Amino acid sequence: MLEKYLPVNISTHGGEIDTLLINLHYLMLVLFVGGIIFYLIALVKFRQKEGCKANYTGIKNTKIAVALALVVAVVELVFDVMYSVPIWANVTATFPEPKDALEVRIIAQQFAWNIHYAGPDGKFGKTDPKLIDETDNPLGLDREDANAKDDVTTVNQLHVPINKPVLVYLSTKDVIHSFSLPVMRVKQDAIPGMIIPVTFQATKTGEYQIACAQLCGLGHYRMVGFFTTHTQEDFDNWMSGQVEAAKASDSEW
Repeated sequence: MLEKYLPVNISTHGGEIDTLLINLHYLMLVLFVGGIIFYLIALVKFRQKEGCKANYTGIKNTKIAVALALVVAVVELVFDVMYSVPIWANVTATFPEPKDALEVRIIAQQFAWNIHYAGPDGKFGKTDPKLIDETDNPLGLDREDANAKDDVTTVNQLHVPINKPVLVYLSTKDVIHSFSLPVMRVKQDAIPGMIIPVTFQATKTGEYQIACAQLCGLGHYRMVGFFTTHTQEDFDNWMSGQVEAAKASDSEW
């Protein structure tokens, strides 16, 4: 019933995340309804009445309250230990081999997502802060480096193939940002000074959005990227076009 209120899911691990969220909401609903019923009973039973005096010693028989608290604690423990933790470990601690995945560097900054692909050779070129130009070279990519010749960089444009693991190396140039792909059930903070791996695999083609889920400054509202999933053939064609465009741009420069 609650599935219709969630973003579309195109992730291989999205079903597990959605099931966990839905079950937790059902648990919260039970606790909410139970709390409201107890509150209404207390309002009626302990309302002010003529001839009744306040009892300042409180309730002495707390067995029912303790039992209910233990039941809630056990249910939450089951969710954590037997359900939530295994899902978390599967999604965040199990990474594909780099040779089997598409490796992408994503470097956040106020207020954009810089995307860096290694290109056909599979090797990322060197970067140098001295080469950073916010207009033409926001990553400071050294095009003189042999490994950088076929590298592809984009701003706010993330393209990936479906049915193939994607391994993202997430970092930031300035403050804390949060890389959020709702359709992939992915959300990860980008921390200054750290490179954090994130993995996911898309199952459907389409065009979606990248959001920053962390208040990162006055321009936070416009830090929106675009996430496109392709068939492998379409992705290869897109990548080839980007490589040729990058080479032509370097030649003209």
